[in-house]
Amino acid sequence: MSPTAPPTAADADTPFSQRLKTATWSDHESAEYHGFTQALLDGTLPLDGYTAMVAQHYFAYAALEEAGRALADDPVAGRFSYPALLRVPALVADLEHLVGPDWRDRVSPTPATRTYVARLQRMADSPEGFVAHHYTRYMGDVSGGQFIRRVVAQAYGLTGAGLSFYVFDGLGSLPRFRADYRARLDSLELAPEAAERLIGEARLAYRLNTEVLADLGRVHTPGPSARP
Repeated sequence: MSPTAPPTAADADTPFSQRLKTATWSDHESAEYHGFTQALLDGTLPLDGYTAMVAQHYFAYAALEEAGRALADDPVAGRFSYPALLRVPALVADLEHLVGPDWRDRVSPTPATRTYVARLQRMADSPEGFVAHHYTRYMGDVSGGQFIRRVVAQAYGLTGAGLSFYVFDGLGSLPRFRADYRARLDSLELAPEAAERLIGEARLAYRLNTEVLADLGRVHTPGPSARP
C-alpha cells in the first residue's frame, strides 16, 4: 500500500464520503503503517504472526456481522448490506487451513481484540456507529487488502487456501463497488449530530484496530524474510 497524498480539507459542500475520508485520514494512516503491518508487507513477519492476525480478524468480523444482521432492516445501516462482503465464512476456511480443523480450540482473542469486539457488539444499537465500523473494515479490505493478498501469497507460498479473506469475486468490479459504496454514504440523510457521531466512531474504529495490531506486534516480531 504505497503512500498517497492526504485528502484536502472538507467544506460545507463536500460529499459525506469525502468528509469521512478526510476526518479519518490520520487514524487510517496510523493503522496502515503500523510496524506489524509493515513487517507483514515486507515479508519479515513469521507465518504464525499472519495466522494470529487472521484469528483476530475472525473475532472482529463475527461481532460486526452479527450486529449487521440485527440491523438488516434499519433504514441507515441496512443500506450497507452486501452479502458478498461477508467475511466470516472465508475466515473460517483460512483458519481451517492455517491452524487445522480444531482451530476453534486453538485461537483466542487478544486483550485489544476483546475490547474491539465489545465495542462492535454495542453497534447493534447504533446504526450510525455500525456504518462507521463497516466502512473502516470493509472498504480497507476491498482496497488495500488486494495488495496484501498478493504480498502474503508470495511471502508464505499460499494460493487459494489461507487467502480466502481477501477474495471478493462476488462483488464483480471492485472500483464499481467502491463507487457504489461512496454513493450510499453520500445519500445518507443524517442530522449534523448523527454525522459527527459516525465520523467519531470511525476514528475510534481505526484506533481500536491499531491497538489490535500493537498487541500482535508485541508477540510476533519480524525476523528474516518469510518469502520462500
